[in-house]
Amino acid sequence: MRVGDAGTTETDRRFGEQGARLTYGSYLRVPQLLDQQRLESDPPAHDELLFITVHQVYELWFQQLLHELTAARDEMFSGDLWRARHLLNRVVTIEDVLIRQIAVLETMTPQDFLVFRDRLAPASGFQSVQFRELEFLSGAKDPAYLDRFRGLTDDERARLERRLAEPSLWDGFLHVLRRAGLADEVGVDDAALIATLLLVAADRGTYGDVWELAERLLDHDANAAMWRSRHVLMVERQIGTKSGTGGSSGSPYLRSRLGLHYFPVLWDLRSHL
Repeated sequence: MRVGDAGTTETDRRFGEQGARLTYGSYLRVPQLLDQQRLESDPPAHDELLFITVHQVYELWFQQLLHELTAARDEMFSGDLWRARHLLNRVVTIEDVLIRQIAVLETMTPQDFLVFRDRLAPASGFQSVQFRELEFLSGAKDPAYLDRFRGLTDDERARLERRLAEPSLWDGFLHVLRRAGLADEVGVDDAALIATLLLVAADRGTYGDVWELAERLLDHDANAAMWRSRHVLMVERQIGTKSGTGGSSGSPYLRSRLGLHYFPVLWDLRSHL
């Protein structure tokens, strides 16, 4: 280790402007990142850059959500309920950003979207593999998706099959209940599970960690529902009842998903409190 003229070591020089070994741009791969927005329209439609950017940002956040939710589930199985709640709090905060981000897309008028919309076919948001991974991980496992979407790569199919096979967040929560001695085998009988959760709700002094974990799961579920609701309104605002570019029915399909709950028992619990 050599000391330089200003008293800094060679190790120090890797940081900041002096070393220039790792810069902001090289660490974040900014040139490569900014090269990923390739417009399909010709001549370039002004709003297509916005459309691509917003959806790419969604995929980046989906990647982060999968990272956090997978870890939260694993912490439930390991017994670290504080960290599971901490990670779910982060998830909920990120989801708040995703809901608000829809307002950015809503600044695009239907006329400006129609300039390049036909160039998107047969691509569709229905094909977002990471979004399906999030649903599968949260407990809404739909094996039929793999048959409905024929454009999956081998890697994407393997990822979805792995998510279908692995434990969900709900499985992690059921493990928490068993570990707390609240039930031997819960999840088969919803009535017994409701009775167990009523005990948790009535004795938060003893089961406060379990109750708070359930509340964070419900926050995640509620945010997913709010995102679906805002998303379908945005779609109807842009294209009305037209079919989706990927061949789906468009807003009617999206509306059919509005009643989806990841953790229906936690919602049903409210009727029994």
